[in-house]
Amino acid sequence: MVACNREDNMQTYRQLSNEKGVALFIALMLVLMLSVVGIGIIKSSNDEISIAGNELQEMRTFYAAEGGLDLAAAAIQTEYEETGFPPTHLPTNVMNMEGISVKYATVAEDTVQKLLNKGSMAGLNALVKPFTIQATAIDAVNNTAINLEETFEVALVPIFQFSVFYETDLEIAPGPSMLLFGRVHSNANVYLQSGNEINIDSYFTSYGDIYHGRKPGSGKSTSNGDVNIKGIDGNYYSMRDGGDWLDAHDGHWYDSAAARWGGRVQDKAFGQKKLNLPLANPDDAHLIVDRASANGGNSDSFEHKAGFKIMDGTAYSYDGSSWSDVTAELVADGSIVETTFHDKREGEDATVYDIDMSVFKDSDKFPANGIIYAGDDRSGLRGTRIFNADDVGQPVTFASENPIYTMGDINTNNKQPMAIITDALTILSDAWDDDPAVAGSGDKSDRIADGTDVNFSYITGNQETGADGAGYNGGLENLPRFLEKWSGKTLTFRGSIINLWLSEVAVGDWSGSYYSPPTRDWAFDTDLTDPNKLPPGTPTVRTFIRLGWKQNDVAYSASDMMDYSDGDGDPY
Repeated sequence: MVACNREDNMQTYRQLSNEKGVALFIALMLVLMLSVVGIGIIKSSNDEISIAGNELQEMRTFYAAEGGLDLAAAAIQTEYEETGFPPTHLPTNVMNMEGISVKYATVAEDTVQKLLNKGSMAGLNALVKPFTIQATAIDAVNNTAINLEETFEVALVPIFQFSVFYETDLEIAPGPSMLLFGRVHSNANVYLQSGNEINIDSYFTSYGDIYHGRKPGSGKSTSNGDVNIKGIDGNYYSMRDGGDWLDAHDGHWYDSAAARWGGRVQDKAFGQKKLNLPLANPDDAHLIVDRASANGGNSDSFEHKAGFKIMDGTAYSYDGSSWSDVTAELVADGSIVETTFHDKREGEDATVYDIDMSVFKDSDKFPANGIIYAGDDRSGLRGTRIFNADDVGQPVTFASENPIYTMGDINTNNKQPMAIITDALTILSDAWDDDPAVAGSGDKSDRIADGTDVNFSYITGNQETGADGAGYNGGLENLPRFLEKWSGKTLTFRGSIINLWLSEVAVGDWSGSYYSPPTRDWAFDTDLTDPNKLPPGTPTVRTFIRLGWKQNDVAYSASDMMDYSDGDGDPY
């Protein structure tokens, strides 16, 4: 029994010893495997840290290069804003941004006439100056280099390609139905409503906000007629949003407007840009109608462009080298005559030089470039009146620091490119009577208008709604001023409507006491989309269009980085 027990114990001992050996082997294998995994994890972690570090350095270098692009673009835009011209010396520079060397350079191409194909200006003809900027950033310490390229255009768009363009708040509130055909833009806010219905068939843009309803201070109630704007698919979609209106007051305005109109309605929420006239003093567009001597010297004045002018009662003709007084000759042949009549809106008599276009269009004093300027700062209300102008004979632009009046049909036979640029524009029908008892009557029924057709583009001014206690300024529908009872009579207008300033000479408040509005058959003249059919001296608005940028290359080694270098260590 004792021998048997001893043998069993030895067998058990040998079995336990074998199991200890296996356990040790397994433990060693586990340690080895864990070591391998640990080393792998450490290596992977180091790789991730290295990759993250590389990405960080690449990102820093990328943003440094992008900063170079932005600096060059800003320099070009600043030069245009300050001088109205492209830079004499194209932006190029080498700098250090927190240890990263940045070099940028700019190439300008020739100015070309082209059809814009991007953004809310797509479809408009413009004079375009293309620029290409390249910027390279090199981080020599971390062996990283980035090369970026940006292309953009500076476009000058003739302002008469807009159906409606306002520098100030645009207010539209017609009673009857109204169709706006062509592009509408405001460099301020838009207030839009109708007593019946408005249909807007093209891009509708604002540098400010687009609202439904009245501008505060108008003193008028809001109407609930429909407002329809044509979407990107060619169908009209209403601003109505259930029982409310979709406008800039809406918390989901951006998303909802984009979905409803497909980008054809844009305001500041969409990043819509301001469209500036390229003027020496861009904050005062009225300078284009002020005389050349205004403010100590006015380089923006249309007087500089004119080939014929009437200044303080004297008419001058330009022969290409000097000005000659031709007043007596033109008075004798009936081209011009001084006349006085009562302007009921201004509440005073207006003394004007009447220009009889049936005579003057054939005169050898008619300017070769078609630009006529008038300025009169003598006491009282002074201005110019154009009549017998159903055939103006040839392309013509009238500009004046004073009010301009038209009488009767204008440019309806043998139609020519024509513009009127004035402090304030008043349209009189062919039935207008200068008789003081008629023109000055407190009863507008004494001034019954005839139906009238006019075909010209105009730039003018208005008063500001709510300013100095004034109420509604009459809005777009009353921007051309009226002095007659037009009830039941139609004013047919074809052209472009531009409001760039607050009137400085004709400052009478709008009201319905001295006239009744016409039936408005107004439409954009599609001939104005042809650059060859624009009126003489047509002003332009300038916009900067970023066409895009691209990353040309990236390098991570000293040898690759030398590809960007000219041998002195500077970027390319």
